[in-house]
Amino acid sequence: MAGPEIVTFGCRLNTYESEVIRGHETLRDRDDIIVVNTCAVTTEAERQARQAIRKLRRERPDAEIVVTGCAAQIAPENWTAMPEVSRVVGNREKLEASAFLQGRNEPVLVEDIMRVEETAGHLIEGYDGRARAFLQVQNGCDHRCTFCIIPYGRGNSRSAPIGQVVDEARKLIARGVREIVLTGVDITSYGPDLPGRPTLGQLCRRLLAAVPGIERLRLSSIDPVEVDDDLWRLIAGEPRLMPHLHLSLQAGDDMVLKRMKRRHSRDDAIHFCARARALRPDIVFGADLIAGFPTETEEMFRNTLNIIEECDLTWLHVFPYSERPGTPAVKMPPVEKAIRRERAGILREAGTRAASRHLSAQIGQQVEVLVERDVRGHSAHFAAVKLDREAQPGDMISARGVAVEGDVLIAEAA
Repeated sequence: MAGPEIVTFGCRLNTYESEVIRGHETLRDRDDIIVVNTCAVTTEAERQARQAIRKLRRERPDAEIVVTGCAAQIAPENWTAMPEVSRVVGNREKLEASAFLQGRNEPVLVEDIMRVEETAGHLIEGYDGRARAFLQVQNGCDHRCTFCIIPYGRGNSRSAPIGQVVDEARKLIARGVREIVLTGVDITSYGPDLPGRPTLGQLCRRLLAAVPGIERLRLSSIDPVEVDDDLWRLIAGEPRLMPHLHLSLQAGDDMVLKRMKRRHSRDDAIHFCARARALRPDIVFGADLIAGFPTETEEMFRNTLNIIEECDLTWLHVFPYSERPGTPAVKMPPVEKAIRRERAGILREAGTRAASRHLSAQIGQQVEVLVERDVRGHSAHFAAVKLDREAQPGDMISARGVAVEGDVLIAEAA
């Protein structure tokens, strides 16, 4: 069936919301439209989106190009100024089918995101051909980290009711999904806006109890100081909660963390990882790290570099600091861009070594691989795995690690 072309930048939540857009009845059979779902987390993400839009216009001169996402929400005028762009649609509006009615031609459809109070009931029914699916449980953020523009693209924190999440999970499982990833902008802030003020841990506990068909439950990213008691109990004793947590750390130096206006200290991060590993010895951690934040000295950077070893981090997402107009950090004394790039490179090299150690330790070990396409999938610890034979998406294959190629574990199926 013909349909729109959707180009997605940025986070898992954007990936999820692109699937919501793809499911709009108003876009069914519309192969004359391209939706570009943008990201605003870095200036590089915006540059890539602009580059893609220009290329799309050259390739498809007659298509309607609609720009949406966080970058469009924050500064719609930047995108309407591009002659290649037909319309700009906001982050809330993109989730409503009516925004894409054929013939609707207002150039800008963007409301004040800070006035949005609900997490809209637009949960999707699954991903065709995928064994794992994202499930949005939260949107927006009440925190104001000094480097981050995302709250102005996503609005204040708001949560999906547990019953709604359970209903959507049942649909996903009925369609063959075997792993569900709970996603949002700040999912550890889940619940205070709902009756009874449930926590993320309570949501996970009730979801796993109500939907026994969930074989794997994974969390997209968490703040280490906001983990509640229920989630700690699940980490300790629930095998369906995957032994892989991705942490929103950003830095490993207390002064940098303070200037970022983060809610955790260096010791908080170290103690969190130690406690989680004591409860579940095989757990692995991913983390987001920013290199070259304003005022960062060599000593401060070394503290961030050292925390990779002290927390035994495995999967790293490293970003050189990127100035975002409208954030407090742009007024702080900057680190030279060349130094930012150099430090980011050092962190990435450390991350490559950490990932290689983890993958090498899996040689000779049995791993459970959820096949996503062809011979590829992920282990419970989120290691990318390539099997020695083809399998069907959704198959859960027990395999033995035999080698490492780059950032992929090679495994023989049992």
